[in-house]
Amino acid sequence: MNPNLALLQPYPFEKLAALKRGIEPPAEQRAIVLSIGEPTDSTPSVISEALIAHLQRLASYPTTRGMAPLRERIAAWLTRRFALPTAALDPDQHILPVNGTREALFAFAQAVIDPSHAPLVLMPNPFYQIYEGAALLAGAEPHFLSCTPETGLIPDFSAVDTATWQRCQLLYLCSPGNPTGAVVDLATLRDLVELARAHDFVIASDECYSEIYPDETNPPPGLLQAAASSGLDDFRNCVVFHSLSKRSNAPGLRSGFVAGDARIIERFFAYRTYHGCAMPWQHQYASLAAWGDEAHVIENRCRYRQRFDAVIKVLEPVLDVRRPDAGFYLWLRVPGDDTAFARELYAKANVTVLPGTYLSRSGDDGRVPGHGFVRIALVQPLDDCVEAARHIRALVEDIQLRG
Repeated sequence: MNPNLALLQPYPFEKLAALKRGIEPPAEQRAIVLSIGEPTDSTPSVISEALIAHLQRLASYPTTRGMAPLRERIAAWLTRRFALPTAALDPDQHILPVNGTREALFAFAQAVIDPSHAPLVLMPNPFYQIYEGAALLAGAEPHFLSCTPETGLIPDFSAVDTATWQRCQLLYLCSPGNPTGAVVDLATLRDLVELARAHDFVIASDECYSEIYPDETNPPPGLLQAAASSGLDDFRNCVVFHSLSKRSNAPGLRSGFVAGDARIIERFFAYRTYHGCAMPWQHQYASLAAWGDEAHVIENRCRYRQRFDAVIKVLEPVLDVRRPDAGFYLWLRVPGDDTAFARELYAKANVTVLPGTYLSRSGDDGRVPGHGFVRIALVQPLDDCVEAARHIRALVEDIQLRG
């Protein structure tokens, strides 16, 4: 067996299941699950209808590179969404459809990392645990960059020393962030592009939450946008990951794409040819329809804005609630220990949230940046989110009364 498997920590939801084990919440309270980032709104019919219409393609093997119309549609969407120069993206060189970005984010490290040179993989902390597992199984050392209220909930890249950048082979970004919802601004992204070129590391920018944001006039910037706006139209060392799971309420479709540096995309394509992970034809046609329709995405954003408005109104009298820059997570500081809070909330109200400690590792200063926070995914219907917020408020008030 691969000895690096022993380095993997239990996944956050395994820890959560253990935390809840043996507890019987009140039978009269409906279960409200806000721990997992799984959209519960209906998948738009434009997607499901395209999927059904092409089921006859089950009789033939799909190709690893994906069909040309899908790659062309993705290139057009990226160009429009991130204000890229016309024809900056070649669908044949810069785009690769993937079966969901979770799989691709993991596989990417296996293709990029050279384990013979004591590699570091830098990543935000707290973080999406796939980054850590991908680094470990690629033979690299994870290096955590703490995201705290003091740093604006994004890493302080200026505090990273030259020796660390020199050892870095891969930097995982997540903007908008999971779990914090913080967005890395365009100037910082430009600085990171320059650092990647100077020290020859690859940036893997997880932008899966980029289409859920509060202000229709101010969408989050992206890594390719930063590269292009700096005049770097070859996107050297820059790769972005996008998904239909959050944008289009289609997590079961397992559809996304990777785009960027043509050299890296070509080598990743070679890896995936052996990996055997071509997207099924019917999923490609459904994805083609999804990337061509923005109306359902605008409606989706509207629903999330309503949930945030309602939940924050309930919570702000008792907690310091920070509306995230983007995404659908509320990164909420709670009184006392976050695991104890999550356990008591489940025991008293049958509401499940994810302790921030489960998404974090100890930083260089010995602090666990997720300690004292819980991640709340506002993916349930509006009434359920409001009811859960009332239970959270009641627990906070009870804790405050206890002193």
